[in-house]
Amino acid sequence: MTDDSTFRKIESMADPRDLGLQELEPLDIDRVENCEQLLQAMSRTAFGGRNLGEALDVLQAMIEDRDCFVVGTFSGAMTVAKMGLLLCRMIDRGWLDAVVSTGALMAHGFIESLGLKHYKYDKQKMDDAKLCSLGLNRVYDTLESELNFMQAENVVNSIMEEIGSDQSWSSQSLCRIIGRHLSRHFEGKGILKSAYEQDCPVYIPAFTDSEIALDMAAYILKKVPEAAREEIASSSLPFHYNPFLDVLDYARRITRAEKIGIFTIGGGVPRNWAQQVSPFMEMAVLQNPDIPWQTRRFQYGVRVCPEPDHWGGLSGCTYQEGVSWGKFQPPEQGGRFAEVFCDATIAWPLLVKGLQERLNKKHGA
Repeated sequence: MTDDSTFRKIESMADPRDLGLQELEPLDIDRVENCEQLLQAMSRTAFGGRNLGEALDVLQAMIEDRDCFVVGTFSGAMTVAKMGLLLCRMIDRGWLDAVVSTGALMAHGFIESLGLKHYKYDKQKMDDAKLCSLGLNRVYDTLESELNFMQAENVVNSIMEEIGSDQSWSSQSLCRIIGRHLSRHFEGKGILKSAYEQDCPVYIPAFTDSEIALDMAAYILKKVPEAAREEIASSSLPFHYNPFLDVLDYARRITRAEKIGIFTIGGGVPRNWAQQVSPFMEMAVLQNPDIPWQTRRFQYGVRVCPEPDHWGGLSGCTYQEGVSWGKFQPPEQGGRFAEVFCDATIAWPLLVKGLQERLNKKHGA
């Protein structure tokens, strides 16, 4: 005999509508006319589609909040993957107030801004040893010619001639100099060019992990060849680089903002470097109460990254985990976050186009 208490009684069952639960809707593709409508419809479905649709809502709230300083962090081979114009658009439209990136992403974007090309890899025709002998570097399914790097090196050498040796440089100040050079001498779009023209600072925390930095190092050796044989005093070098200038410049900008938000493609160093500003500010003020800083925690966040958190890597770190580090405002205190587990070359274009259409419709453009 079955005990009736093991069954849920009909009279105790709740009507979901009485609980205020949101009703989902079937995705009717015949009622969708553009990207914005597609994402809006997806936000009422489930799984990854819902995550992407809800990400558009959070991204819109973040960039429309006039008190919010929005940081964009970017990793992965996004410029090789031809996503560079998406970042340009976000900068040109004022959606980003600062950019933090890997050095490789900016180096390949620098090559794009010179009018140089990337090419499709056909694995049926060439193996990697053959590519190497031809001076073709493979990035997943795309090829970068060594000739591109040689032309980029010539431009970097010209820029280095403009740099004085009587001051210390950071990645942010170097990116600005490069952007200025591109703005003055090259047609077409470019990330660092857009950043310079829109006064949007670009930080590359691992700056020496990039082709641009290697070109600069080769330039230094050309001027001071003895540095190839032995360690010499930094004061003897024609170029001085100090990464702490980036940390302090970024923190000063953050503390001047009423709110902060973050838009992230991928993870890695750019994401963590941008997010660690909150614990850093807290630590700095504790050690020196005279520092006029107000600790900020990210109130908005949108992340597109295919890596889940159970691999144990930073790229999969959730926003909820970031709350425990004091980096993010808890949802119950107003934090709004969206995480999309997807290849950025799929999700990022949809988000940018959807937001563009939504804002154009809202403002009658």
